[in-house]
Amino acid sequence: QVQLVESGGGLVQAGGSLRLSCAASGRTFNAMGWFRQAPGKERELVARISWSSGSTYYVDSVKGRFTISRDNAKNTVYLQMNSLKPEDTAVYYCNANGYWGQGTRVTVSS
Repeated sequence: QVQLVESGGGLVQAGGSLRLSCAASGRTFNAMGWFRQAPGKERELVARISWSSGSTYYVDSVKGRFTISRDNAKNTVYLQMNSLKPEDTAVYYCNANGYWGQGTRVTVSS
């Protein structure tokens, strides 16, 4: 059974940092990513990482502030979020090959 389990969300003030984790079990994936969905908005891809090469993609709004990384041994992907802004407030979802985690809420207060 494939599972993606996220952790690390919470409430933080603007300018603060959070690190999200997504632990995968049941299989390995060639890429994993983080999406987010803010209230009243569509879900958007935030960052993605290739499992083999480590190449990354970031949406423009988070470039220079967020870093996606992976730990192959733990089958875990991380999203380090720095210089958080109120507009980063959303539920963040881990995704891999069509599988989704349950989501973790990030709230950034101004």
